[in-house]
Amino acid sequence: MIPKRNHPDELIVGLVSISDRASQGVYEDKGLPALQVWLGEALSSPWRAETRLIQDDAATISATLIELVDTLGCDLVLTTGGTGPARRDVTPEATLAVATKEMPGFGEQMRQISLNFVPTAILSRQVAVIRETADHAALIINLPGQPKSIRETLEGVKDAEGKTAVPGIFAAVPYCIDLIGGPYMETRAEVVAAFRPKSAIRPPKD
Repeated sequence: MIPKRNHPDELIVGLVSISDRASQGVYEDKGLPALQVWLGEALSSPWRAETRLIQDDAATISATLIELVDTLGCDLVLTTGGTGPARRDVTPEATLAVATKEMPGFGEQMRQISLNFVPTAILSRQVAVIRETADHAALIINLPGQPKSIRETLEGVKDAEGKTAVPGIFAAVPYCIDLIGGPYMETRAEVVAAFRPKSAIRPPKD
Protein backbone atom coordinates (compact mmCIF):
# COMPACT_ATOMS: atom_id res chain seq x y z
CA MET A 1 0.00 0.00 0.00
CA ILE A 2 1.00 3.64 -0.42
CA PRO A 3 1.43 4.87 3.17
CA LYS A 4 -0.43 7.87 4.57
CA ARG A 5 2.11 10.34 5.90
CA ASN A 6 1.70 13.30 8.21
CA HIS A 7 4.46 15.04 6.21
CA PRO A 8 5.73 14.26 2.66
CA ASP A 9 9.14 13.30 4.10
CA GLU A 10 7.83 11.39 7.11
CA LEU A 11 9.63 8.06 7.50
CA ILE A 12 7.48 5.19 8.77
CA VAL A 13 9.68 2.77 10.69
CA GLY A 14 8.70 -0.69 11.85
CA LEU A 15 10.52 -1.77 15.01
CA VAL A 16 10.34 -5.45 15.91
CA SER A 17 11.83 -7.01 19.04
CA ILE A 18 11.99 -10.79 18.79
CA SER A 19 12.24 -12.65 22.09
CA ASP A 20 10.30 -15.57 23.53
CA ARG A 21 10.79 -14.52 27.15
CA ALA A 22 10.29 -10.77 26.69
CA SER A 23 7.12 -11.34 24.64
CA GLN A 24 5.82 -13.55 27.49
CA GLY A 25 6.59 -10.91 30.11
CA VAL A 26 9.37 -12.92 31.78
CA TYR A 27 11.66 -9.89 31.55
CA GLU A 28 11.50 -6.36 30.23
CA ASP A 29 12.23 -5.84 26.56
CA LYS A 30 15.16 -3.48 25.98
CA GLY A 31 15.38 -3.66 22.21
CA LEU A 32 12.43 -1.44 21.29
CA PRO A 33 13.31 1.36 23.74
CA ALA A 34 16.93 1.32 22.54
CA LEU A 35 15.88 1.62 18.91
CA GLN A 36 13.43 4.44 19.60
CA VAL A 37 15.98 6.41 21.60
CA TRP A 38 18.64 5.99 18.93
CA LEU A 39 16.35 7.01 16.07
CA GLY A 40 15.29 10.07 18.07
CA GLU A 41 18.95 11.05 18.39
CA ALA A 42 19.95 10.22 14.82
CA LEU A 43 17.09 11.47 12.64
CA SER A 44 16.52 15.16 12.01
CA SER A 45 13.70 14.60 9.51
CA PRO A 46 10.14 13.54 10.50
CA TRP A 47 9.51 9.93 11.48
CA ARG A 48 7.11 7.73 13.40
CA ALA A 49 7.32 4.14 14.57
CA GLU A 50 5.14 1.06 14.54
CA THR A 51 6.39 -1.30 17.27
CA ARG A 52 5.95 -5.03 17.78
CA LEU A 53 7.20 -7.39 20.53
CA ILE A 54 6.87 -10.96 19.31
CA GLN A 55 8.03 -14.51 19.98
CA ASP A 56 10.96 -16.16 18.25
CA ASP A 57 8.86 -18.08 15.74
CA ALA A 58 9.48 -18.01 11.99
CA ALA A 59 5.83 -17.82 10.94
CA THR A 60 5.11 -15.02 13.44
CA ILE A 61 8.18 -13.04 12.35
CA SER A 62 7.37 -13.33 8.64
CA ALA A 63 3.73 -12.38 9.21
CA THR A 64 4.77 -9.35 11.27
CA LEU A 65 7.18 -8.14 8.59
CA ILE A 66 4.50 -8.51 5.90
CA GLU A 67 1.98 -6.60 8.03
CA LEU A 68 4.40 -3.74 8.67
CA VAL A 69 5.35 -3.33 5.01
CA ASP A 70 2.22 -4.34 3.10
CA THR A 71 -0.52 -3.13 5.45
CA LEU A 72 1.06 -0.29 7.46
CA GLY A 73 3.34 1.02 4.72
CA CYS A 74 6.64 1.04 6.63
CA ASP A 75 9.62 2.28 4.61
CA LEU A 76 12.20 0.79 6.96
CA VAL A 77 11.88 -2.16 9.34
CA LEU A 78 14.49 -2.85 12.01
CA THR A 79 14.40 -6.13 13.90
CA THR A 80 16.38 -7.00 17.00
CA GLY A 81 17.06 -10.47 18.34
CA GLY A 82 17.00 -14.04 17.06
CA THR A 83 20.05 -13.90 14.77
CA GLY A 84 22.45 -16.30 16.51
CA PRO A 85 23.11 -20.02 15.92
CA ALA A 86 20.72 -21.36 18.57
CA ARG A 87 17.80 -23.53 17.42
CA ARG A 88 15.25 -20.84 18.30
CA ASP A 89 17.15 -18.14 16.36
CA VAL A 90 15.18 -17.98 13.11
CA THR A 91 14.95 -14.25 12.36
CA PRO A 92 17.22 -14.38 9.26
CA GLU A 93 15.28 -17.26 7.74
CA ALA A 94 11.94 -15.55 8.42
CA THR A 95 13.27 -12.32 6.91
CA LEU A 96 14.59 -14.00 3.77
CA ALA A 97 11.22 -15.73 3.34
CA VAL A 98 9.51 -12.37 2.69
CA ALA A 99 12.28 -10.83 0.60
CA THR A 100 12.22 -9.62 -2.97
CA LYS A 101 15.92 -8.77 -3.01
CA GLU A 102 18.79 -9.58 -0.65
CA MET A 103 21.15 -6.80 0.45
CA PRO A 104 24.20 -8.77 1.66
CA GLY A 105 26.42 -5.74 2.21
CA PHE A 106 24.52 -4.82 5.38
CA GLY A 107 25.17 -8.17 7.05
CA GLU A 108 28.82 -8.13 5.99
CA GLN A 109 29.34 -4.66 7.47
CA MET A 110 27.49 -5.47 10.70
CA ARG A 111 29.80 -8.40 11.37
CA GLN A 112 32.84 -6.31 10.45
CA ILE A 113 31.80 -3.65 12.96
CA SER A 114 31.13 -6.15 15.73
CA LEU A 115 34.47 -7.89 15.19
CA ASN A 116 36.10 -4.73 16.50
CA PHE A 117 34.53 -5.55 19.87
CA VAL A 118 34.02 -9.32 20.16
CA PRO A 119 35.36 -12.36 18.26
CA THR A 120 31.94 -14.01 18.52
CA ALA A 121 30.66 -11.54 15.91
CA ILE A 122 31.23 -14.30 13.36
CA LEU A 123 28.34 -16.21 14.96
CA SER A 124 25.86 -13.48 14.03
CA ARG A 125 23.67 -14.19 11.00
CA GLN A 126 21.97 -10.82 10.44
CA VAL A 127 20.61 -10.18 6.97
CA ALA A 128 19.00 -7.25 5.19
CA VAL A 129 16.48 -7.41 2.37
CA ILE A 130 14.13 -5.36 0.24
CA ARG A 131 10.44 -6.28 0.22
CA GLU A 132 8.48 -4.90 -2.72
CA THR A 133 4.76 -4.74 -3.39
CA ALA A 134 3.01 -3.35 -6.45
CA ASP A 135 3.25 0.26 -5.22
CA HIS A 136 5.62 0.26 -2.25
CA ALA A 137 8.99 -1.03 -1.08
CA ALA A 138 10.78 -1.28 2.25
CA LEU A 139 14.25 -2.05 3.57
CA ILE A 140 14.29 -4.67 6.33
CA ILE A 141 17.41 -5.04 8.50
CA ASN A 142 18.14 -7.57 11.25
CA LEU A 143 20.06 -5.96 14.12
CA PRO A 144 21.75 -7.53 17.18
CA GLY A 145 19.80 -8.07 20.37
CA GLN A 146 21.76 -5.98 22.90
CA PRO A 147 21.27 -2.17 23.07
CA LYS A 148 25.03 -1.53 23.12
CA SER A 149 25.52 -3.70 20.03
CA ILE A 150 22.57 -2.04 18.28
CA ARG A 151 24.15 1.39 18.72
CA GLU A 152 27.60 0.20 17.61
CA THR A 153 26.15 -1.45 14.51
CA LEU A 154 24.16 1.61 13.49
CA GLU A 155 26.80 4.23 14.29
CA GLY A 156 30.01 2.32 13.54
CA VAL A 157 33.38 2.43 15.30
CA LYS A 158 34.71 5.80 16.43
CA ASP A 159 38.27 6.68 17.42
CA ALA A 160 39.41 8.48 20.57
CA GLU A 161 38.60 11.84 18.95
CA GLY A 162 35.07 10.76 18.07
CA LYS A 163 35.77 10.42 14.34
CA THR A 164 34.33 7.47 12.45
CA ALA A 165 36.92 4.72 11.99
CA VAL A 166 34.56 2.05 10.62
CA PRO A 167 31.28 3.31 9.11
CA GLY A 168 28.03 2.18 10.69
CA ILE A 169 25.35 0.69 8.50
CA PHE A 170 22.87 3.52 8.99
CA ALA A 171 25.04 5.88 6.92
CA ALA A 172 23.85 3.98 3.83
CA VAL A 173 20.19 3.66 4.83
CA PRO A 174 18.86 7.08 3.68
CA TYR A 175 20.20 6.67 0.14
CA CYS A 176 18.87 3.13 -0.02
CA ILE A 177 15.43 4.43 0.96
CA ASP A 178 15.77 7.08 -1.79
CA LEU A 179 16.51 4.39 -4.37
CA ILE A 180 13.45 2.30 -3.50
CA GLY A 181 11.13 5.30 -3.65
CA GLY A 182 10.83 6.22 0.03
CA PRO A 183 10.94 9.61 1.77
CA TYR A 184 14.05 11.79 1.95
CA MET A 185 15.72 11.06 5.29
CA GLU A 186 18.13 13.41 7.01
CA THR A 187 20.37 12.59 9.96
CA ARG A 188 22.33 14.45 12.60
CA ALA A 189 25.96 14.19 11.50
CA GLU A 190 27.24 14.09 15.07
CA VAL A 191 25.44 10.75 15.51
CA VAL A 192 25.71 9.28 12.02
CA ALA A 193 26.31 11.15 8.78
CA ALA A 194 24.11 10.00 5.92
CA PHE A 195 26.06 9.44 2.71
CA ARG A 196 24.61 10.26 -0.70
CA PRO A 197 26.25 10.94 -4.06
CA LYS A 198 26.35 14.68 -4.74
CA SER A 199 23.69 14.30 -7.42
CA ALA A 200 21.28 12.81 -4.84
CA ILE A 201 21.67 15.51 -2.17
CA ARG A 202 18.65 17.78 -1.86
CA PRO A 203 19.52 21.50 -1.75
CA PRO A 204 18.79 23.09 1.64
CA LYS A 205 15.48 24.87 1.91
CA ASP A 206 15.49 28.65 2.23
